[in-house]
Amino acid sequence: MHLDTRGADVVPSARRLGGGFATRRRGPRVRVGTLSYEPCERRLTLDGRASLPSYDVGSPAFVDVWVDPVAGSDAAAGATREAALRTVTEAWRRIPMGVPLTTGVRINLAAGTYSTDDVPIYWERRLGTREAPIVVRAADGVGTARLPTVNVFGCTHLRFDGLHISAGGGDVLHFEACTHVLLKDTTVQGLGAIATYAVPQETLKVNQCQHVYIERCDISGAWDNAIDFVAVQYGHVVGTRVHRAGDWAMYAKGGSAHLVIAGNEFFDAGTGGFTAGQGTGFEFMVAPWLRHEASHITFVDNVIHDVEGAGMGVNGGFEILMARNVLYRVGARSHVFEAVHGLRSCDGDVATCSRFLAAGGWGTSVPGREEPIPNENVFVVGNVVLNPDGHASRWQHLAVAAPRTPSPVSNIPSPARADAGLFLRGNVIWNGPADHPLGVESPMLAADIRARNAINTLRPRLVDPARGDYRLASDFVMPEIGDVPGMPALPPAGGGPSPEPADPPVMPVTPGPPAPLDPPADPADPVPAAPRISTVLLPAAGTYRAGQRIEIRLLFSEAVRVRGTPRLALVVGGVTRAAVYRAGSGGDTLTFTYTVTRRDRDLDGVSLASRIRMPRGAAIRGPSGLLQAAAFGAVDALDILVDGRPVTRRA
Repeated sequence: MHLDTRGADVVPSARRLGGGFATRRRGPRVRVGTLSYEPCERRLTLDGRASLPSYDVGSPAFVDVWVDPVAGSDAAAGATREAALRTVTEAWRRIPMGVPLTTGVRINLAAGTYSTDDVPIYWERRLGTREAPIVVRAADGVGTARLPTVNVFGCTHLRFDGLHISAGGGDVLHFEACTHVLLKDTTVQGLGAIATYAVPQETLKVNQCQHVYIERCDISGAWDNAIDFVAVQYGHVVGTRVHRAGDWAMYAKGGSAHLVIAGNEFFDAGTGGFTAGQGTGFEFMVAPWLRHEASHITFVDNVIHDVEGAGMGVNGGFEILMARNVLYRVGARSHVFEAVHGLRSCDGDVATCSRFLAAGGWGTSVPGREEPIPNENVFVVGNVVLNPDGHASRWQHLAVAAPRTPSPVSNIPSPARADAGLFLRGNVIWNGPADHPLGVESPMLAADIRARNAINTLRPRLVDPARGDYRLASDFVMPEIGDVPGMPALPPAGGGPSPEPADPPVMPVTPGPPAPLDPPADPADPVPAAPRISTVLLPAAGTYRAGQRIEIRLLFSEAVRVRGTPRLALVVGGVTRAAVYRAGSGGDTLTFTYTVTRRDRDLDGVSLASRIRMPRGAAIRGPSGLLQAAAFGAVDALDILVDGRPVTRRA
């Protein structure tokens, strides 16, 4: 292939590629700064699983282009190290834009630090193919070529190999509208302090992409998420360390599907370790994946440790398998695993939201409204949770959300359930005291979980977690998982090349016009989301007598501050009582209490209305705004009974 060494000048498009438009921003939950960081040199020590899925790169032919930031010249031929170019910008410019390649291009970066003046502002529309990919690699060994922020748009069959990419703001590495991306043996690092938000918002952001493969990388440093996948279908993340995040270490949401997340280490994160799903603006999704937040996700053989929130969870997921993972020191401010609703909003592009809704997608076309996305067929099997003494989850083992009622025009089945087809089997959980609450409202589901898992009855043994070896001790025997109806086949403890996936599932969605070759103009910046209530935590089941307190805790999406005395409407025997705010300002959990009186009686179970009452002068505010109407559905607590009558005692 002949590279056009003349080429037209590349004029950066007006589209901002910093990642501000593809996801509904939630803001940080809790500033992280109390966890001990581990040295980046330490590699993963997994449970004997040396073989992980890998992307089959084939054996294409390449034209080599060399770059040397010290000795090179952009007037040189660039074909050899001795005739190297000086900037990556010039090497990238010599690849024709918008033209599918017939011969691969390999850009070899000599050791050195490349400044922002040495790299493209936008890496746009270079179209490699399976037989002719584009490779950007560190020619002198892993980590020897150090790059600043990289923004990639509309590229195909692009590989980054052995690079070190770091920055102190924005998103460090961003892929948008790309296909067949391989990130291998690469460090992506956000520089700065998370506690003061003086660090990038996200380290690796990938949105509206397909076939994304991340292998043996180290990704860290963001006040929001270290890895943020929005509308990403097909691919894997394997053998990678993901850490130092104020929010989640990683989530895959917005219709992300057909992903394998295996053999990774997630740690030093705030809200959670890994979550399948979360909350997304409807317009940022991609047909035909317009219903669940995440689907067909396999999360296996990972280590999650030192995470303040849940180690793993599902927020609006379909066909999610979480198996053979080890969780250690997780849930200090909440719970160890969650199955809760995802959220769907319309963030301003009403026309696209309306089109997706008319085509059968789940959501809303009303800006400011949020709809609950249910879970279906979630399999949590053969995992180990070990919280050593002094490291128990704060409130309970699990968080399984109660059913919610979506809007009639949302297309979402009603009620929207977070526990439909939820199976927990053969898990070993050692966490807190023997009477630590389970966190599951449904008596039938709670009984099933207690019967089919070892919860505080079998203490797991790891080889040496204090020194980073999270393998199960050789003499520790996991309980049997047993038959699980409808569960996908567990992948073998090992792997091989990742096959090309089948065609996407059929869904009655009317596709829009083909994507234009040139990036569209900027959409309007989405309005920041106000804090939302993610979980309602009820007290232990039982009969509450006069003088006893009923304590209700609301877990918010971010830390909030309270002014005045907000109240919850608690219905006791058909009479509305007020559960009054007591504590929690400055954190993400607010506590409300009601003291039972002698007049109270409700032997059918109390209920909680869906709105927080704000008397004059009361307010709840987070970093992203003022709380509007409460975002949780009415809760019927059938196992919380009230009988305030004096107890008759026999002589």
